[in-house]
Amino acid sequence: MTIPFHVMAPMMFGGLIVFLLIGYPVAFSLSAVGLAFGFFAIQLGHFDFVLLQALPDRIFGIASNQLLLSIPFFTFMGAVLERCRLAEDLLDTMGQLFGPIRGGLAYAVILVGALLGAITGTVAASVIAMGLISLPVMARYGYDPKVATGVIAASGTITQIIPPSLVLVVLADAMGKSVGDMYAGAFIPSFILVGLFCAWIFIVSIVWPEKVPALPKSVRSASLSVLFVRCMVSMVPSLVLIFMVLGTILVGLATPTEGGAMGAVGALALALMNRRLTWPLLKEAMDITLKLTTMVMFILVGSTVFSLVFRGVDGDLWVEGMLSNMPGGVTGFLIFVNVFVFFLAFFLDYFEIAFIIIPLLAPVAEKMGIDLIWFGVLIGVNMQTSFMHPPFGFALFYLRSVAPPSIKSSDILLGSIPWVVIMLLMVILVIAFPGMVSLSVQIFGRF
Repeated sequence: MTIPFHVMAPMMFGGLIVFLLIGYPVAFSLSAVGLAFGFFAIQLGHFDFVLLQALPDRIFGIASNQLLLSIPFFTFMGAVLERCRLAEDLLDTMGQLFGPIRGGLAYAVILVGALLGAITGTVAASVIAMGLISLPVMARYGYDPKVATGVIAASGTITQIIPPSLVLVVLADAMGKSVGDMYAGAFIPSFILVGLFCAWIFIVSIVWPEKVPALPKSVRSASLSVLFVRCMVSMVPSLVLIFMVLGTILVGLATPTEGGAMGAVGALALALMNRRLTWPLLKEAMDITLKLTTMVMFILVGSTVFSLVFRGVDGDLWVEGMLSNMPGGVTGFLIFVNVFVFFLAFFLDYFEIAFIIIPLLAPVAEKMGIDLIWFGVLIGVNMQTSFMHPPFGFALFYLRSVAPPSIKSSDILLGSIPWVVIMLLMVILVIAFPGMVSLSVQIFGRF
């Protein structure tokens, strides 16, 4: 059987999609499809076996990539901090501080979620922690279940874009750009997104005040000044840790790997200061770190096998030709990419998208004159919606796993819709005002 060379790349990409839809693990699907099509193409004479001899060097390059060491460090830091209950103390204090106003608990959840996102770096940790801590409290004081579940899930997904996000690390690596620049470019968009979240709660408190009631006076035991001092005491250690990690990376004193290592040590120090550093906590944190790191490495090896063969059958040229000739030029390309990533995120998580899809899109974007830092931040904001859109959003499943039986799954799904709309609005804002990313790089890149 003879297959024309020009159809090999579309067949290979289609074969990968079929394996993923069937439900095979992503890492093994990538390797299997890559090797199968590689040997098939060799038999047909489409390329030489010598091409596959580059695989050992590529795999060794992955294992020796210093930047990827930051992933286990940031994961370990987040796992330790999430388990030593710093967020619980902060949310309790901030909830009482904002308690006298309608929607006060929701504002507290958003702000603590942003801070927790900056120190944990993982959506699962943020959503589960916020769900366990705040959902019972919000339900007890009469919050509408849709509003409560929506704000908790959304506040957890802020982790996707707030530095030191793991998403930004893998995007920077996939695009061959500086992690520090990617972090710097994400600051202003992430601040705007937090502001949009708070603006929506304000609108709800005006239009539907019964959905976000203020806390009763009986539970507001301390004065505002005392609560403010407690809040500062709870926040300062976390802010110092964030500054230590991000500040050293942004000013160039430390690489992302070294910053992650300092963050891991700082997390252990905070847990020790709060007298919550125990062997079970360490074991859980190390287990989570090992599982996530192993998953990332297997996906990276699989994507390397796939991409090597895909380029061998001129798949990169096929993708470039298809996307470069789209109607609308750069605008048409951006619309297609964002719609494609949005729907692809129904089935794949951000690691898989970053390591499979971004290496195909980034060269095309660069040839079209698109700034890759801006493009990376845009994709990061887009992938954030993947954790929220019903019915497949991962954040919704995380929240369902810790929500009490009184919270219906329909409440979680319907409650996510306004927040998905806000995130899509943020995608549009990043496209419409690309200067916000470059301004963010100028400001925070000189931090």
